[in-house]
Amino acid sequence: MLENNTYCIDVITQTSDVKQGLSNIEDLLLENHLGGCIVEQIKSGKTDQAKKEILKVYKLKRK
Repeated sequence: MLENNTYCIDVITQTSDVKQGLSNIEDLLLENHLGGCIVEQIKSGKTDQAKKEILKVYKLKRK
């Protein structure tokens, strides 16, 4: 787009859409991980590991 001298706002719109799409995928992956893997860790007594992963996810999402 830049090489074709596309209007700046159109480029910004495209990059914004890409970021939103990636964020949506990330949200889905995190939801599945928390609802599946983390629940299984807790059920199997691996609460410390589950807690560490939940905190890691929280910190990643704050970036």
